[in-house]
Amino acid sequence: MSNPLNKYFRQPAIFLELPSQGRYWRPGSLELPENGQIPIYPMTARDEILLKTPDALMNGTAMAEVFQSCSTAIKDGWSVPKVDVDALLIGIRIASYGQELDIDTTCPHCGHQNRHGFDLADRLEKIRCPDFDKKLKYKDMLVKFKPSRYFDNNATETTRYHEEKLRQVVDASEITNEEKIKYITEYAKKMMDITINIIAAQTEYIQLDDGVKVIEREHIQEFYSNIDGDSLRQFTEFITKLYAEVEPPMMELSCQSCTQHYQSSFEFDYANFFDRGF
Repeated sequence: MSNPLNKYFRQPAIFLELPSQGRYWRPGSLELPENGQIPIYPMTARDEILLKTPDALMNGTAMAEVFQSCSTAIKDGWSVPKVDVDALLIGIRIASYGQELDIDTTCPHCGHQNRHGFDLADRLEKIRCPDFDKKLKYKDMLVKFKPSRYFDNNATETTRYHEEKLRQVVDASEITNEEKIKYITEYAKKMMDITINIIAAQTEYIQLDDGVKVIEREHIQEFYSNIDGDSLRQFTEFITKLYAEVEPPMMELSCQSCTQHYQSSFEFDYANFFDRGF
């Protein structure tokens, strides 16, 4: 017997066309409707509580579960490609609380704290997927990139957070210079490992001059670990440029105190972005 109360359950508030158009998702992780638009539901009370749970936010579980909760099309929240994350966050925010969001910024001219209303729907329309069909020519090879998954991105950010905290502790600790040098060296090595992991996670394949395509993650990661620094920077700069080409414009704002105009970036802080309800 079906629940007689199910007609009162939450319904889709908006339908979202993903920037990736369903590409780059792992098989089985997304059920894309024929029209290419996935339903976005408002958050439940449980979703809101998850987003206020520090451990769940830190390890990524909160967002992965909210992705699945707020769209029946998403079967694996960890597989969300990086290029779709911002669109999903905005879509869920609009479905739950409406498209208006208050943004707090500091005027660079007079230091006044300003609050402006921001149209999330307008921001959503400006999100685009980078052209990953562009390939990097490196020596006699062609390198094709792809967006990393939410899982890869979150794991990287979590590691980076803990390493940064360790560095701060070392800087503040009363230890010998020799011990500090040891910790700083280890920190620098781990930061390089993170950089290599990021690039490897975003590499679809490396094609050799004989046409062979290397797709194995461990081989690609080993390759990045054994090239010189200038070459590694070529790869990071190429990826950065891909994303920069589709980066939405800065917010154009006017100070409510000195009336001077200034620009501000739009940044996600999950806890504040969804700071409503419970």
